[in-house]
Amino acid sequence: MSKTERIESAIQISILLVIGGMAGAVSFTHVHDWTMQHVPTGTGDWFGWTNAIISELTPTAAGLEIRRRKRAGTSVAYPMVVLIAAAALSISAQLAVAAHSPSGWLLNVVPALAFLALTKLALSGTSTRTSTRDDRPNETITTVTAEVPRISEAPAIAPVTAPVTSIPDELIQGARMAVFAHRQRSEHPITPAVLADHLGIGTDVAAAVLHHLDGTHGGRA
Repeated sequence: MSKTERIESAIQISILLVIGGMAGAVSFTHVHDWTMQHVPTGTGDWFGWTNAIISELTPTAAGLEIRRRKRAGTSVAYPMVVLIAAAALSISAQLAVAAHSPSGWLLNVVPALAFLALTKLALSGTSTRTSTRDDRPNETITTVTAEVPRISEAPAIAPVTAPVTSIPDELIQGARMAVFAHRQRSEHPITPAVLADHLGIGTDVAAAVLHHLDGTHGGRA
């Protein structure tokens, strides 16, 4: 609520309180007199004032409860029924003690009717909506993207192959058998890749084995 709206609401409530107080004073007197006209003789005067206070403060309390429930967004049905019933009782008291003429009736109910009219205005100005995200001012969301410096990729380094210095005898024997079998079924000499695949060893090791066989027995055809 803006500052202007708060000031207007405060002025409206102040006027309502002034008129309500004056209307209450008139109604107190009328309800008191009406009560004392219809109670048994000898009833204390306090009973009339008690009845007046109860009948006049009830609509005020109901109005405040309606305002509270409207702010909370809950049902106002019950306090509204209480307010209407109490207002009807107050108006009945004004009419009962008024002069029996249209002017007398009208003049007597003016305070109560004015109070009810202003109460309705004050209560209708209370919003029942709760604050939602759509009621808020549009928010500009700025997305900051941090630029992470890219780390240059190092060039791939070729694996270093350790030189084969010694070849187990078992591997030599297996290589001879593989070379012999390959010579029986193919006209081309065995390659290091074929030997490596057959023995399940590295190509460099297979090349070293073939070199060893070539140097000793001429292993490749």
